[in-house]
Amino acid sequence: MNYVDGFVAAVPTANQEAYRKHAQDAAKIFKEHGALKLVECWGDDVPDGVLTSFPLAVKKQSDETVVFSWITWPSRAARDAGWEKIMADPRMAPGAMPMPFDGKRMIYGGFQMILES
Repeated sequence: MNYVDGFVAAVPTANQEAYRKHAQDAAKIFKEHGALKLVECWGDDVPDGVLTSFPLAVKKQSDETVVFSWITWPSRAARDAGWEKIMADPRMAPGAMPMPFDGKRMIYGGFQMILES
């Protein structure tokens, strides 16, 4: 079964188009290095929580929007090899492709798929 990397981040709302372009450019590189599919979602119904929530997890500010993204890979091995190549790819260097958001507040993780319906 496929493997998934998931991400949640807070992006300055004014940077929506810059974020979309950044994601579009990065998607090409990820696919070159083995990713099957990339999905980027711009939050429009993401409530604040009291104990837990997406906004709390990424310390969202009032001028930011939560994004939810995932990358599908053929396997964990393909993901690990792909990330190694991506991190070495000069097109992904911070100076070449700066992130239009605070990457320190992004949460992410890798997940084994157990059901796809």
